Amino acid sequence: MKSKSPLSPTMAAQAWLWTSLTVALTFILTVVNGNSEGDALFTLRKSLSDPDNVLQSWDPTLVNPCTWFHITCNQDNRVTRLDLGNSNLSGHLVPELGKLEHLQYLELYKNNIQGTIPSELGSLKSLISLDLYNNNISGTIPPSLGRLKSLVFLRLNDNQLTGSIPRELSNVSSLKVVDVSNNDLCGTIPTSGPFEHIPLNK
Repeated sequence: MKSKSPLSPTMAAQAWLWTSLTVALTFILTVVNGNSEGDALFTLRKSLSDPDNVLQSWDPTLVNPCTWFHITCNQDNRVTRLDLGNSNLSGHLVPELGKLEHLQYLELYKNNIQGTIPSELGSLKSLISLDLYNNNISGTIPPSLGRLKSLVFLRLNDNQLTGSIPRELSNVSSLKVVDVSNNDLCGTIPTSGPFEHIPLNK
């Protein structure tokens, strides 16, 4: 058998350069994504009052937010969980949360969060659970939540929400649990799609 001829110096240099560029690009993309998500979360932190310092570890100078308390990331260092339920937080939600495109669980229940639900949350295509119950959130339920095609749990009960339940939610076939009880909602309850089988609490 003929032995493989060694790479010429030019080819070896090209191979080394290509490998280096690939590694560098991967690192840059990770940093950019991490910084983008970290910026979004830090914007949330700035909008919240945190008397118990549960967000003290949220340092925006780090490469990504995966080392912050109450944040879970996947193997690609993308944020998948935000767990801040029952944390004595007040303030309001921010549109930047819609940039967390890999987020699966948004847990902010049992706080004193005010203001409205940002329509940008409808961009969270991976979201499975949206738990904002037991706060002081007002305004309407955004129709954009009807774009959350992976959503299984939607718990918005015990707030000050007004208006009707958006018809767009009937297009979310994955929905299993919807609780919008103890709000000031009006209008009729959707009966099509997943609402045919959901024991809706209103």
